[in-house]
Amino acid sequence: MRTLAIGDIHGGLKGLIQLLERAKITKNDTLIFLGDYVDGWSESAQVIQYLIELSEHCNCIFIKGNHDIWCEDWLRTGEGEPVWLAHGGQETVVSYESFSEDKKKQHLHFFDDMSLYYIDDNNRLFIHAGFTSMHGVQHEYNVRNFYFDRTLWEMALTMGSRIKKGSEVYPNRLKCYYEIYIGHTPTINFYKDKPMNAINVWNVDTGAAFTGKLSAINLDTKDVFQSDILKDLYPNELGRNRN
Repeated sequence: MRTLAIGDIHGGLKGLIQLLERAKITKNDTLIFLGDYVDGWSESAQVIQYLIELSEHCNCIFIKGNHDIWCEDWLRTGEGEPVWLAHGGQETVVSYESFSEDKKKQHLHFFDDMSLYYIDDNNRLFIHAGFTSMHGVQHEYNVRNFYFDRTLWEMALTMGSRIKKGSEVYPNRLKCYYEIYIGHTPTINFYKDKPMNAINVWNVDTGAAFTGKLSAINLDTKDVFQSDILKDLYPNELGRNRN
């Protein structure tokens, strides 16, 4: 029985299937997806359908990312925010052209049921982006931080290995949880193609939407599984590299 955290997919169904095959996923594993399932490569709607079916025979936890919120709003209203359409949303709209209205409603319910964060029995927090309250996510004043904040990761990176948990300057935000798993900010921005660790924060977004791979990490062993580079799996597409 394993628990794996999985980074941002961004419409890359081929990478997702490849990743799960390489990780040898079984029905005894728990899969915690960190959000941003859509927007980028051409199979966003197909990713959502695949995840719905996967959850029927695997224990899956789905965290909602900022791109998922934009897509959910579009499915509900039929109107997409310009910023969303310019950052992968248009590709998502196209991916839904072959889907019936009933399927779209099913997907809307799937998005609606996603959690903004999850805390497991070992006090590990799973969240798409971050939070700012020194008292933890339950005390966050603005839930938008859950899917847009980058200061949590920036703070952890800045502190790096210079401080330990017992230090008087250890950030109060990080004291709330044993470990924190996030996506949202691609590690390729820091010239790393695998999940990164800073203090007790693990960033699992390895840039699948751009020039990176899709990654999963075993929470207990820290073993990493990865797909091929997504742009190699979709050679005739740009993904989010157009932005």
